[in-house]
Amino acid sequence: MPVRSAWLINRTETESGQSRADTRLSPLGTMAPTGPLTSAGGVIPGAENGTYLMSGLYVYGESAGMRATVAPGRAVIQGQGRAGAYPVVLTDHTDVGFEDGNAANPRIDLVVLRIRDAQSDGGGSTEATLEVIQGEAKSSPEPPRLPEASLPLARVLIPAGASVGTGGIDWANAVYDLRVPTVAVGGILPESWNRDVPGGYVGQYRDTAREMQRWDGTRWVAYPRQIGGIAPQGALARGEYTGQYRDEGGRLQRWDGTVWRPAVTASAWANNTDGGYCASTTWVEAVTDTVGPTITAAFTAPVSGAVFVTLGFLGNAGVEGQWARMSANIRKDGVLVSAADERRAAQVGTKSPVSVSTTYMVTGLQAGSAYTAVSAYATSATSSRGWYDNRFIRVDPVL
Repeated sequence: MPVRSAWLINRTETESGQSRADTRLSPLGTMAPTGPLTSAGGVIPGAENGTYLMSGLYVYGESAGMRATVAPGRAVIQGQGRAGAYPVVLTDHTDVGFEDGNAANPRIDLVVLRIRDAQSDGGGSTEATLEVIQGEAKSSPEPPRLPEASLPLARVLIPAGASVGTGGIDWANAVYDLRVPTVAVGGILPESWNRDVPGGYVGQYRDTAREMQRWDGTRWVAYPRQIGGIAPQGALARGEYTGQYRDEGGRLQRWDGTVWRPAVTASAWANNTDGGYCASTTWVEAVTDTVGPTITAAFTAPVSGAVFVTLGFLGNAGVEGQWARMSANIRKDGVLVSAADERRAAQVGTKSPVSVSTTYMVTGLQAGSAYTAVSAYATSATSSRGWYDNRFIRVDPVL
């Protein structure tokens, strides 16, 4: 089998020791670390003319049957414990065979590159091999356990009853690529297409084909393009630093370290042009004999934590000398934070229709949080119906 590895002192088969060709073909050098004495296993990226991320060690099938082909390529396999990392090369296209499928259930097999080193694992052989690890046939099969000192290349679904005589394996749909790239320490890691691989050290970089990212010790973080620059729409799902701005549909947003917030909070407006009456001496949020919803203005608190609330209506008291008032209840997540009050109310005190309004400030709001301002009504006596028409609430941020 044309599988070679450097740093294997004696091979079980053929010639002994590391040959000059092994040294020339194997990917020697310090690879990306995952710890003080361990390296990130993976396939060395690259393809003819730079067309693909990596073409090496690709597993594929071209004809009906139970055999697949593995393309030539180079890789690094982390050994057991303190054995270190083994540079490995497959020099030719190589076939691997799969056992016939179970009569009743499918299974999943793994194609792996594997290192056996008698000095480290206590086994009886010293060699690099290309192997198929057979899974267990089940109605819902799972991949088999990955052996120590091995690198998964692909998993292959073996249908129930599969054999050469029944048409073999459906290669177009059966193979799932498990290869991940690895590079030398300090190199920029290409992003794997099938799974997210954690970084090996703080300050490592990777290229996702969309942006450059840096490993911060717990996650990959997008590398800032320009400090102070406004990111164009669609460029950033997450901010790169607190205080960064982006254009989102023509609206400017600021990254607060967790989520994007409106950089300039918009005004909120709600109104109802249908009239109704109230005969309650305590504050209520709905009037009688009207259509349409309760007036509710939803707004986001600005960075100042303060807003101007303006409200008003066209109305009159039911009895001359009595009064009718409109104010607002402000809530955050259903919790009342500013209650309707006569000191924050628009008021009429005559039977003749009058347009009235008032403006007041609410402070102490939590910047970036969502609030609602809901209209509230009260009259001086239950015997005096207060009438309300053309009601409105407007909330403006204090910047």
